[in-house]
Amino acid sequence: METFESLVRAEFAPKNTYLNTASTGLLPSRTVAAMHTAAQSLADGAPQDMFADVEACRAAFARIVGVPAGRVAAGASVAVYSGLIASALPEGAEVLTAEADFSSLVNPFHVRRDLKVRSVPLERLAESVRPDTALVAVSAVQSADGRIADLTAVREAARAQGARTCIDVSQAVGWLPLAADDFDYVSCVAYKWVVCPRGVAFLVVPEDLGGLTPVFAGWAAGEHPWDSCYGPVRELARSARRFDESPALLSYAGAVRSLALIEEIGPAALHAHDVSLADRFRAGLATLGHEPVAAPGSAIVAVPGLGHRRDDLARAGVEVSDRAGNLRAAFHLYNTPADVDRLLDVLSD
Repeated sequence: METFESLVRAEFAPKNTYLNTASTGLLPSRTVAAMHTAAQSLADGAPQDMFADVEACRAAFARIVGVPAGRVAAGASVAVYSGLIASALPEGAEVLTAEADFSSLVNPFHVRRDLKVRSVPLERLAESVRPDTALVAVSAVQSADGRIADLTAVREAARAQGARTCIDVSQAVGWLPLAADDFDYVSCVAYKWVVCPRGVAFLVVPEDLGGLTPVFAGWAAGEHPWDSCYGPVRELARSARRFDESPALLSYAGAVRSLALIEEIGPAALHAHDVSLADRFRAGLATLGHEPVAAPGSAIVAVPGLGHRRDDLARAGVEVSDRAGNLRAAFHLYNTPADVDRLLDVLSD
């Protein structure tokens, strides 16, 4: 049986110290090879069945987040899914969000001028749910600084007031174990922590499909897609597939291999590995006199006031992000303690 180490080293060989998964995950070698094969099949005039890859990706993501595949829609963007949910809300509905959450999640609610969008500090989200709140929308892990939302408290507060929940897990799935079944809507782009190509995203909906209208449904959303190519779609898919976008097939051809790798390693091992590296970095920061944003248990570490060091670090071969003035480092499966120490060494110069 392959070990964590052997699996990872067979798939990743970055040429720098890459600590920027919160922006973009590295592609495994198996994924690159699969996309090359798929692209070559198109060049050769014998396209492989990449629609089968879409279904395999749907099933794999469903297993990772613990729901039936019939509750998972496949697409390309969290913003599209937020827009889909926003379009289903009645005029005047209140949407509760966390302050400065990621724009792709929250902006679609703001562009509907007839909704009431209220933003509060992340730590006050659960206590701020009111009887007139229709939807609570929040990222499981904050992009800017790695803070983890208290999703249990949010879920219970929303249920007590009869509100639905919309959770963006783009910065969580792939290192933070969670159960999508605990929430109404769960959206995720897959090019970060589940190391898929860009152009792959998923939406989990309730068994009853959550009262959503498939406003952007095309032929791929039909119960029988190849019989739904002309004129109005006569029968929409009976599952969440009715909310599918026409898929970016080359991306899905690679994504099926990436998701398989995440499943092979397993969420518990990924969580333990990533958080241990983040904790090592936090301890090292203390010795340098820096204090990160408080985000215990997160694989993302943000250091206020050090965002300007991003270019210096890049010149030294260390890739991180500058987010909201924070130096943001994100630790994932291909990282090692040596990567953490390299980042600390450059910061100490």
